[in-house]
Amino acid sequence: MDHVIELDRVSKVYKGKRAVDGLSLRVSKGSVLALLGPNGAGKTTTVSMILGLLQPTEGKVKLLGSDPREAGVRKRIGAMLQEVSVIDNLKVSETIELFRSYYDKPLPLADLLRISALESERGKMASALSGGQQRRLGFALALAGDPEVLFLDEPTVGMDVTSRQLFWDTVRKMADRGKTIVLTTHYLEEADSIADRIVVVSDGRIVADGSPSEIKARTTGRIISFTAGERTSDEELRDIPGVTELSRSGRRVKLMSEDTDRLIAELIARRTDMRDIEIGSGGLEEAFQALVRKAE
Repeated sequence: MDHVIELDRVSKVYKGKRAVDGLSLRVSKGSVLALLGPNGAGKTTTVSMILGLLQPTEGKVKLLGSDPREAGVRKRIGAMLQEVSVIDNLKVSETIELFRSYYDKPLPLADLLRISALESERGKMASALSGGQQRRLGFALALAGDPEVLFLDEPTVGMDVTSRQLFWDTVRKMADRGKTIVLTTHYLEEADSIADRIVVVSDGRIVADGSPSEIKARTTGRIISFTAGERTSDEELRDIPGVTELSRSGRRVKLMSEDTDRLIAELIARRTDMRDIEIGSGGLEEAFQALVRKAE
């Protein structure tokens, strides 16, 4: 099967508003896809339709070649969603064992505890776990059936740095084994490091689709960043020929341009008050912001 996920002109309407608007998407087996977009862009709705938790108002969705609601399909996928609910009066190991019982060929309990870094908490009540530990438990449950396709919706929210590192190391190993992974995240550096394909959505539509390097190269050009003097205004900087985007954090300014050599010469010629000058390529954060602004 070439495509494990297929969306054909899919729309979802809530109270007259299109959360997803005519979206078509195909995801190949063994790929790692990051679905990015601002809040309310339609990411979670799209994932919910792929999982069969929501039905599209228009269009067709196929998962592993079939209807996502089929029992045979559900046994071949795993999902870690934003909302984590634990079962009362069950320990961590008992919760994982319960989910393992739903599958024909589950991963061993010891492996799931190790992957989720919950070996020390195996005897603790699941409801007593911290927020970050509950996220890791959700990861173990998503992997219980050794899924062919794994969905991760904002997976590392609430995790500490060590847990996040272990989490992504595990995801990379799964990708190396040919698993298909679909993730949404607000941590763009994570998407940049793990995904081989990025799809950016805004207002329920796809506004960019490509590898991380392609997205960055198409969108941002290069960046000059510097600390601006107190009298240096955004208005005068935007008026300089060659400036395509401007962003500011306090007095630290970033100017995007397709020709940074010419732009730096122009800044010097205008005697712009600036110091601590750096020139480099734009990152995924800059590309994402530029795409969203353009879409809006």
